[in-house]
Amino acid sequence: MRRRNLLRATALGTGASLLATASRAAAAPALLTDRPLLTYGAQSGEVTADSGIVWTRADRPARMWAEVSTRPDFKHARRLRGPALTEATDFTGKIRVDGLCPGRTVHYRVWADDGRAGLPVEGTFRTPRTGGQDVRFVWSADLAGQGWGINRDFGGFKIFDDMGARDPDFFLCSGDFYYADNVIEESVTLADGRVWRNVVTPEKSKVAETLDEFRGQYKYNLLDEKLRAFLRKVPVVSQWDDHEVINNWYPGKVLDDARYTEKNVDVLAAHAWKALAEYTPSLLASDGEGRIYRKVSYGPLLDVFTIDMRSFRNRNDANNDPATPSGLLGRAQLDWLKRALSESTATWKVLSAGMPLGGIVSDGKPNQDGVPQGDAGMPLGRELEIAELLSHVHREGIANLVVATADVHYTSAQHYDPARAAYKEFTPFWEFIAGPMNAGSYGPVKFDKTFGPEVRFHKPPAVAGTGPLDGGQFFGEMSIDAESRALTVRLHEIGGTELYSVEIPAA
Repeated sequence: MRRRNLLRATALGTGASLLATASRAAAAPALLTDRPLLTYGAQSGEVTADSGIVWTRADRPARMWAEVSTRPDFKHARRLRGPALTEATDFTGKIRVDGLCPGRTVHYRVWADDGRAGLPVEGTFRTPRTGGQDVRFVWSADLAGQGWGINRDFGGFKIFDDMGARDPDFFLCSGDFYYADNVIEESVTLADGRVWRNVVTPEKSKVAETLDEFRGQYKYNLLDEKLRAFLRKVPVVSQWDDHEVINNWYPGKVLDDARYTEKNVDVLAAHAWKALAEYTPSLLASDGEGRIYRKVSYGPLLDVFTIDMRSFRNRNDANNDPATPSGLLGRAQLDWLKRALSESTATWKVLSAGMPLGGIVSDGKPNQDGVPQGDAGMPLGRELEIAELLSHVHREGIANLVVATADVHYTSAQHYDPARAAYKEFTPFWEFIAGPMNAGSYGPVKFDKTFGPEVRFHKPPAVAGTGPLDGGQFFGEMSIDAESRALTVRLHEIGGTELYSVEIPAA
């Protein structure tokens, strides 16, 4: 990682001068327009036992600064000098904070300084213990899709209040954090005459094609107060799916969509990657360094393996080749995943996948966007990669693998078992689907029987495309008990209602 992209911070002193500056500014509000403002709050992410990343964005060129402390009053705080916030990264920046202690609540505040210090924004995150501790995280996907944007009469993105109420250690964003290919209009009139009223911005008035328009997708969502409040207190693990670029995209795709002047999807994907690197508290760099597939460890009980099911996939076709050369993951990513799973010593291994492993997702007949194609026999096409992965897990004796996924806009729990499958060489496992967070609700998808899935629970909408006014917004929660080491999975609807739960004992 290059210094200009992600500055590894060092301690420079205490926070006394910042407090004095903030107090003077608060006493003289008229002067605030002369000071840098943080336009979209602060976020944290990629938290480990001894480090984390903090993020912010200013309204002008400035220097990013942060202070961190284990005390909410910031006594004995460390001051950290961050990167220059410049037009090159749309005035965003992040600081990697090292030297933290395991199992502590870390209080941080960030501000921008252009010779005059702006007011700080505060946040918190928790570092995992190196010994046993209960672990809880939430996951979901699909935000501001199908025209359902920020409706302040509705309460904005209310699901973030519900997820925050679970007091998670982190939030796993499973992709489609925005919809670059969906326009947000001022209002949506439902069939029964009810009206959904959206906040609108210029960048969301058309599909995203330029870098600034992709940046504008993040800016739009971050206008929501509930989302900003959630991100200040819950660290994020980010990945992407298709709508960060365009629906069902793959490398090399050329569009025939009349809404687009830029037809080359690779150009759109490059813009989306840079915006993702700039607007998330991740290890990704805006010049293309870093990768979405990685392992995130949260103590001895949990390793999360996020995978990238978009960047390395083959084109969407009938997906029935008995020996397809690439699939969804690509050889380098698949080999990394097998190796990382073998090396993991965590009790539970959660595979964070952008799409269900057995759900049939069409890209217009006969083409398929997902893993299977509907042939219930032996693996074909992209299923060959999954078969190789599952067989590796089985042969290596890797226990306690669970899949957390999204993409299909409803919630579901399914159990895969070789006793029900055409392909037999794998260990039974669970898969759980969550989402959307604030988008249209669809489903259910049909499941291919190659790996023997059995749906134990699902909640699709009565009418496809149902919006947040009628519910149909979901998130998942996984919690591990440190004493029993059992994993409990809960599926929740907006409002916090628990729809389904299952306790899975550790092997």
